[in-house]
Amino acid sequence: MTARSFTDVEYNYRKINEEIAEAALKSGRKREDITFLAATKTVDAETINHAISLGLDHIGENRVQELLSKYEDYNLENCSLQFIGHLQTNKVRQIVGKVDLIQSVDSVKLAKEISTQSLKRNLKTNILVEVNIGREENKSGVFEENLEELLAEIAGFDGISVQGLMTIPPICDNKHKISEYFNKMHNLFIDISQKKLDNISMNILSMGMSDDYREAILAGATMVRIGSALFGARNYT
Repeated sequence: MTARSFTDVEYNYRKINEEIAEAALKSGRKREDITFLAATKTVDAETINHAISLGLDHIGENRVQELLSKYEDYNLENCSLQFIGHLQTNKVRQIVGKVDLIQSVDSVKLAKEISTQSLKRNLKTNILVEVNIGREENKSGVFEENLEELLAEIAGFDGISVQGLMTIPPICDNKHKISEYFNKMHNLFIDISQKKLDNISMNILSMGMSDDYREAILAGATMVRIGSALFGARNYT
């Protein structure tokens, strides 16, 4: 990684934090009410660790194999590692015990496997339930009308702790439209919170990425997942 690239990350980190603080204030909250999680897909461990040295304290990987390949190189002493991508049931055992939170649980089967693998290690794994707020057939996530039923089914699994919800809304250039999705998601989050379901906590609402994290915060997000705005365009080669 070049010194110039590190300088870019430093500039971007400061700028993002300023914009998070501004959006938080507009939403009636404080900067510390919003968690800035860096999405680190395709980003090398050296660059990730440089961002952590700046004060970044949450990172998230999308792919199990990539997480495992970088795991020993992360500087996690003061940083939370989370899994934010689609998780296959047969790969759960590879990451349980290594991550602090799994953000993308959308089925009883997946929740049960996380619980089973956690109990084998005498752990309780924090999870978020993923909601397909845009009702996109090619995306993972539970539809909103099925959310409460799913939560009720997994609430009794001893190896997991539901901490909130996450979503990835449809891609759209219209800021008003994206805000509608975020507002709908926040209303769902509040609705579930007010029902005070047994063994279900609504502490985290994870939504918003590099192009729309300001809108997500204004709509009530408590966590934003930012990748390219921090690290630059992805290199998928």
